[in-house]
Amino acid sequence: MNYRSTRGQVPDTGLAAALRAGLAADGGLYVPAALPVLGTADFAGLTDLPAIAERLLRPFFADDALAAALPAICREAFDFPAPLVPFGDGSSQLLELFHGPTAAFKDFGARFLAACLARLPAPAAAPLTILVATSGDTGAAVAAAFHRRPGFRVVILYPDGRVSPRQAHQLGCFGDNVLALRVAGSFDDCQWLVKQALADRDLQARVPLSSANSISLGRLLPQMSYYAVAALAQARASGGALDLIVPTGNLGNALAALLARAIGLPIGRVALASNANRVLPDFFAGAPYAPRASVATLANAMDVGAPSNFERLCWLYPDVARLRAAVTAEAVDDATIRATIRTVAERHGHVLCPHTACAAAVLGRLREAGDRGQWTVVATAHPAKFEMVVEPLVGRRVEPPPALAALLGRVATAEPLPADAAALRARLLR
Repeated sequence: MNYRSTRGQVPDTGLAAALRAGLAADGGLYVPAALPVLGTADFAGLTDLPAIAERLLRPFFADDALAAALPAICREAFDFPAPLVPFGDGSSQLLELFHGPTAAFKDFGARFLAACLARLPAPAAAPLTILVATSGDTGAAVAAAFHRRPGFRVVILYPDGRVSPRQAHQLGCFGDNVLALRVAGSFDDCQWLVKQALADRDLQARVPLSSANSISLGRLLPQMSYYAVAALAQARASGGALDLIVPTGNLGNALAALLARAIGLPIGRVALASNANRVLPDFFAGAPYAPRASVATLANAMDVGAPSNFERLCWLYPDVARLRAAVTAEAVDDATIRATIRTVAERHGHVLCPHTACAAAVLGRLREAGDRGQWTVVATAHPAKFEMVVEPLVGRRVEPPPALAALLGRVATAEPLPADAAALRARLLR
């Protein structure tokens, strides 16, 4: 299997090289040169996440230096569950993706990427710097995955004042080989800074860099795995396809679901739930794709005005009409997020994070429109990460899971950084 840039200006490359680079040299995102075809029969007898992930990802690792290590990588990365639990009125369910070490779905991809890169030869005497922009959850997952791994350092850029206090604490609490930088700007500024650094050839020659954002194949490919597990469980139980409502900002998690559907897994309808950042809902409603400055919302991990993975979405569906027919998207404002968190807790006993609440709000709209299908709401983060939003709405304390509680007990620190490429370059060279 080879991989090519969405912009087509550089030669195809193997998986290991694409994982190490993060971003293609022409600024594009790596995608498979061809998609394998897999059906439910290919997973016969497989039920657990590591085994299903290994079978799913085997074609993507074909003929690569990492192929022999894939079973071990899957066992190492996926050592926590992604359960389907009943939700709401009983005709829908939650896919809980927050049971990893930093209580967010980003743990799946970050741990997989770290396990892959740790098995590749070191590129130079200098450590490989994993540069990551985060709108809240990605940075902590990447930090946890690479913390104290020999040969790596992690540099996290996050928008100062635009993540929850507990998210900020997680980002700054690791120390050792992890550096947190609080940027005077938005997530889009952080993402732009990362792309500028990755494209700086002189900097790369002096400080070997890679990325762990959802632009990385090492994040995208493994995220298909939990959708495969859920879709196969649904098909085996009912014979039907898995209909998904996915909270989305940078489009990585949603793209993983669409990619899993494209290669033949039993996934049906896919609806995207955005917050008040309306770039995707407006596009799917028929407007031209028009990135814009992001606005701050309660669902801060989705505060994205220029979703990077839109390039991959257009690669997967090069015809705009087909793309708009394949996906729907809706925006959810802060007032609706608050109302959804409160109502779901009162009626059904589920406490949702603000991002999951966006998806639950879209489910509510579908029900009001008469849709009685068995939708699966993707729960992307534990509500305890957003206690200042959630607890006043549900009227009680939301206990953090043990791994999150342990991180919150550590001392945290972060350095200030202007939203300036030269300033980041200078900091990386120090």
